Amino acid sequence: MHTVAPSPARAPGAPSAQDRPVARVAVAGATGYTGQELLRLLSRHPVVTLVAAMSSGQTGASSRRLPGLTRLWDGAIVPLSPESLARDADVVFLALPDAAAAELAPKLVEAGVRVVDLSGAFRLRDADDRARWYPDTRALPPGVAYGLTERERGAVARAQLVANPGCYPTAALLALAPLAAAGLLLPNADVIVDAKSGVSGAGKTPAERTHFSECHGSVSAYGVFNHRHGVEIEQGVGRAVTFTPHLVPLDRGILSTIYVRVAPGTTEEALGDVFEQAYAGATFVRLVGSSLPEIKHVAHSNFCDIGWRVDASGRAILVSVIDNLLKGASGQAVQNMNVMLGLDERTALL
Repeated sequence: MHTVAPSPARAPGAPSAQDRPVARVAVAGATGYTGQELLRLLSRHPVVTLVAAMSSGQTGASSRRLPGLTRLWDGAIVPLSPESLARDADVVFLALPDAAAAELAPKLVEAGVRVVDLSGAFRLRDADDRARWYPDTRALPPGVAYGLTERERGAVARAQLVANPGCYPTAALLALAPLAAAGLLLPNADVIVDAKSGVSGAGKTPAERTHFSECHGSVSAYGVFNHRHGVEIEQGVGRAVTFTPHLVPLDRGILSTIYVRVAPGTTEEALGDVFEQAYAGATFVRLVGSSLPEIKHVAHSNFCDIGWRVDASGRAILVSVIDNLLKGASGQAVQNMNVMLGLDERTALL
């Protein structure tokens, strides 16, 4: 089994949680699954002050509370107020629909607020790709970083706006990106990502596909050749990828089984060396080698577990698992905020 030793993972001289500096943070879109996870994490964060939790809309019902957060965070959920976010917060988490995030994030950046956006609005660098998948995003504001923390830590630390990666791309890219960067993937061979997600990945809005009677006791493929996370994965590895997502009857978790080709004779130890070099000191990536991880190993945590097998002909299978609501969304968002503020990136996540 390959292991990676934990590291403080903060800038030299940066304050620790015990130093108790204060940053004012707010969550827009606090009533969804990722929004509630953000409130749960931020409520126990020893460094930041949670100043506002807002719904996704500016009109509608007045303030409400979330019973599941009683005694963790007892503040009210209030209607969305861009003016209040710009005035009262140093960091804003946007857990909003793509179009709403595309409109609000640039205004907050212009007001000097640092933003962690959990939508897909700012993930794609190519303008044509954005026009297809996120048509409401007219341009990328200055200072945007792609928030795959372990691969982009330096850019995240400097960023005014962090585009938090999608859940499927997080699991796939943490496994694929080191091999691609090391030149281990055969140039003309297929890269196949077969991914399975729990139902919470579809969001909180009810739909026939996510109805209990439809998904219980079943597994279904969807978005074949037509899922926006496919192009995000391709952006991260710099080559074509065949990506097929599946819905499984779990409340949370993603398991990605990835099929690639490496040079014949490449050993599992050689792949392990690449992963260990890529994730030396990365607390939240756990390398399990040929043991192969399972969703239950990471559920309710910010870990990504990666395992792999290779045969003599060069067929390699990578298995990557995450909790889609934590490492695939809110946990990684808080990890990115910690890096942006120069804090120990593990704060409130372990």
